[in-house]
Amino acid sequence: MSRIIGINGSPRINWNCAQALDKALEGAAAAGAEVFRHDLYRLSYTGCRSCFACKRIGSPSFGKCSVQDDLKPVLDDILRADGLILSSPIYFGSDPGVVRSFCERLWFPSHTYSTDGTVAYDRHLTVGLIYTMNVPTDTYYSRFLETEKGMFEEMVGPTQILSITDTLQFEDYSKYASAAFDPDHKRQHHDQVFSNDLERAYEFGKALLG
Repeated sequence: MSRIIGINGSPRINWNCAQALDKALEGAAAAGAEVFRHDLYRLSYTGCRSCFACKRIGSPSFGKCSVQDDLKPVLDDILRADGLILSSPIYFGSDPGVVRSFCERLWFPSHTYSTDGTVAYDRHLTVGLIYTMNVPTDTYYSRFLETEKGMFEEMVGPTQILSITDTLQFEDYSKYASAAFDPDHKRQHHDQVFSNDLERAYEFGKALLG
């Protein structure tokens, strides 16, 4: 049975990213995969510490992150899996700090400073990236999305992206400084479109391993 690890990179454990991730994992399970979910904001860890244990020739940690914290078993679990689905919001044109730290710890052990592009991972892992954002179209973040896709493809394995745009940020916009948004439009879009986004996430997860 195929194994897919889901990573929620949002601090909101049950909001847009989490709902999309759960739907994607539901789709993967419907396709016959064994699925697991981890919430990064529940874990205590740092980004890469530049210890270079993952680069030391002959080391048991070669090609693997050696830092022992809450993220270590998650990274080990990912490298034993067949697929990875990461669901993340976009903050200020990039991913949140915890997601960037996760990516550092996942990417860097694979990077070998080779002259021919050789990486340490065997690249059996298929990656699905889900990004949620407040903007009405993902063209606002096209450069970021292309960079993330390229990094995952280079360091981990073949990668696909699903963008979910114009998301609902608050239940009640009147309680927050948010004059740039039309709360009626946001609510209407959420009620009429987000369910379709979740269906797209379901199909995304179902098709991930082909």
